[in-house]
Amino acid sequence: MTGVRDIAAVGPFARDRRTGRRVGAPYASELVWAVAFILPYAAVFAGFGLYPIAYGLWIGKDPALYAELFANAHFFEVALNTAIFAGFGANAMMVLALLLSGFFMQRRRWIKALLVLCLLPWALPAIPAYVSFHWMLLGEYGLLNSLARELFGLQWPVWFNERWTALAADIVAYMWKWLPFWILIFLAGRMAIPPDLYEAADIDGADGPRRFFHVTLPLLANLYLICTALCAIWIVGDFSAAKLVSVGSPGMSSEVLASLSVRYAFVSSRPGLGVAAALSTLLVLVPLVVLLMRRIEARRLQL
Repeated sequence: MTGVRDIAAVGPFARDRRTGRRVGAPYASELVWAVAFILPYAAVFAGFGLYPIAYGLWIGKDPALYAELFANAHFFEVALNTAIFAGFGANAMMVLALLLSGFFMQRRRWIKALLVLCLLPWALPAIPAYVSFHWMLLGEYGLLNSLARELFGLQWPVWFNERWTALAADIVAYMWKWLPFWILIFLAGRMAIPPDLYEAADIDGADGPRRFFHVTLPLLANLYLICTALCAIWIVGDFSAAKLVSVGSPGMSSEVLASLSVRYAFVSSRPGLGVAAALSTLLVLVPLVVLLMRRIEARRLQL
């Protein structure tokens, strides 16, 4: 028939028998442009993603580094600090973020203004924020202790003289900095819940706590677990809070694995041991992530 091409299927593409051109296949110029657009991104990924990871693994490949690391009793103290920081800090922050997101769901104007103020710690740069926390708690003449003494006559402890109060200061500072981010995540999750479900719960006579436990919490449970896993991963990889708030005081007893790796690599000039300390965080991360992923999978099968 005139105007209809004689097409035969050859390989993955159809081929026009008269011209020999593959029908549906991209032209050579299109392939060149596609490769030209992909190559810069591939080069950046290889140069700033794959190469640093591979180089770090190469530096930390010597088993003697891990033997030296595990032979030091201070390592297990630091690993315990990291587990407490990630376990307690992540869960406490998720609970507060979930509850505060319900508060900020209200439609009053002053609550919306308060939400904007709540986001300010997240918008601040981490370094000046943590340094400010350090000076607020430093010694008996720090801002917090001075206010407690002048206004209420209280004599509070010197926070960085004890391991547990120093670690608590690091956790509180980290939560203050990153809590607004997780509030926004749960706020978005709450907004995605259909209002019809709450209306049906109201018709059934459910009050506020029952709506939360029987409607909101089941629908946000997977989001909660995923956010907890992400938060724990980010906490384990963060060194700035322990490095800038408590500075490892007293006697480096409030360090975490991330700050320990930085100290080995840059202060002690032992990059291999620093990489080994950084890779040892997998001892904390892998069991935590596996546990949370199994919990998410179990909930998915139940639903």
